[in-house]
Amino acid sequence: MARIIAVSNQKGGVGKTTTAINLGAALAEKNQRTLLVDMDPQAALTAAYGIDPGTLEKTIYQVLLAQELDVDSVIHHDIRPNLSILPANIDLAGAEVELIAHVGWEYLLKEALLSIQDEYDFILIDCGPSLGLLTINSLTAANEVLVPLLCEFLALRGMGILFDTIRRVRKKTNPQLRVLGIAITLFDGRTLHSREVLEEIRSMFGDNVFKTPIRKSIRFAESAAAQMPLSEYSPQHSGADAYRTLAEEILAR
Repeated sequence: MARIIAVSNQKGGVGKTTTAINLGAALAEKNQRTLLVDMDPQAALTAAYGIDPGTLEKTIYQVLLAQELDVDSVIHHDIRPNLSILPANIDLAGAEVELIAHVGWEYLLKEALLSIQDEYDFILIDCGPSLGLLTINSLTAANEVLVPLLCEFLALRGMGILFDTIRRVRKKTNPQLRVLGIAITLFDGRTLHSREVLEEIRSMFGDNVFKTPIRKSIRFAESAAAQMPLSEYSPQHSGADAYRTLAEEILAR
């Protein structure tokens, strides 16, 4: 049965999608059957693997709101060895309003994934930059939460809100949910502020912080524009190696 990991942080621009793209590629490299689920209406994860969101007739939106739809028929299988995608497009933006009309709306993604979770070793859910209905669905479906975090004071302040939401989800809809860990993203070790905040994060969260920070690099944006993970765009780059190390840490936990 798959480990289902929600990549979540309500703050935008912290590297959630970059982490889903590149961690998924790193796990697939390690022969882990991996499914990426795009739960962000911006559909950046979908586009980053060369799928045009604007041309899609069936996406995660239809899976959530047309519950009789076979989820396997919506998945783009084996876009890379061991790597598949359940895509999104802008239609998902309307789901926040429509989901609330469904009884048990919190469980729609969980129920959709039940039929396929034995086919994968990992299912990574790329959450949007909010703590709305789509993210609650993602956290209810997940076993674990991976939190990408910038080494900035304001990003650190927002962690309390996220952890409060995780506690509420654990209490109401998913008692098995746990925090897998915090991944430091877009790290710039040249600045004193980044180094000081990293030290504070490690003092606050201890072993919950993954060891290797993901350093800031323009190569991540370039690889996304080229519609491939960094490990494919620039296989020897330190950023690709950092995500390989993150994948090893997750496999060991």
